[in-house]
Amino acid sequence: MKLTQPQLEQFHKDGFLILEDVLTDSDLAPMIEEYRVYIDRRANELLAAGKLTQLYADQLFDRRLASICRENSEIYPELDIMFLRGQAAFTFLRNEKLLDLVEAFIGPEITCSPIQHVRPKLPAGLTPRGSDPHVVHWHQDAGVTWEEADPHFILTVWLPLTDATPENGCLRVMPGVHKQGLLRHRTKSGLGTAISPEALPHTKIVTLPLPKGSVLLMHKHTPHCSTRNNTDRVRWSMDIRYQPTGTPTGRPFHPHFVVRSAAHPTEVLTNYAIWAQTWAEALAKSKGIRVHRWS
Repeated sequence: MKLTQPQLEQFHKDGFLILEDVLTDSDLAPMIEEYRVYIDRRANELLAAGKLTQLYADQLFDRRLASICRENSEIYPELDIMFLRGQAAFTFLRNEKLLDLVEAFIGPEITCSPIQHVRPKLPAGLTPRGSDPHVVHWHQDAGVTWEEADPHFILTVWLPLTDATPENGCLRVMPGVHKQGLLRHRTKSGLGTAISPEALPHTKIVTLPLPKGSVLLMHKHTPHCSTRNNTDRVRWSMDIRYQPTGTPTGRPFHPHFVVRSAAHPTEVLTNYAIWAQTWAEALAKSKGIRVHRWS
């Protein structure tokens, strides 16, 4: 898919761009199946250990995790990309349709940032410890990187693996505010990193329901948030950051890798085992590092 000039202009005006029907089931199915298989395996382990009363194997992908977590939430913290480290997820990070979109903004030398997530947003009240990391307060993605990345362009690619609706906590954004640059944030226990109340703009807010297969492109200075999941289903989504190769990521302690290069194609990382090992080693070495810059 090639972006048109009006679409590029809209992104620069609003700080975000919605594109529908970008991804097909064949793009998303391998990663969804990878997560389905993992959850099934872990459910069987929990059942064998007496920590679960049944497998809920007859339930669909967007329901099963919720049913399991009503009994035992042990699986929940294991599901983000860097923890599960699945081969299908690694392959998807290099999805050609996504990279074609990214190239329109940063050119053919593209690096995948280490800030990459798969987010299973559970129904409200089911998350462990009473707070949900996938219910996020108003923030800018630039607010969760170190200062080294501030001068450089980073593009957020957000996409639903199941339909994202106002009822299950889709994103909300503030159009045009990206032109103000980085706003002051604060980090607070139970809140995460969010724009400080005194810096929060009073402006128009747009709610962005997105069907499965669509993609949201977002500027790193676009304020956005998401709300509670008030349904009985899990809202699965994924967010990835891409940037020009050679620019700092703002997470120097976590691994980034080249996903497309016209000048140096041999530098593109296609070896899954290396990617998985690099993440495992980085997570072990980075324990105790303060990830976000704000006090």
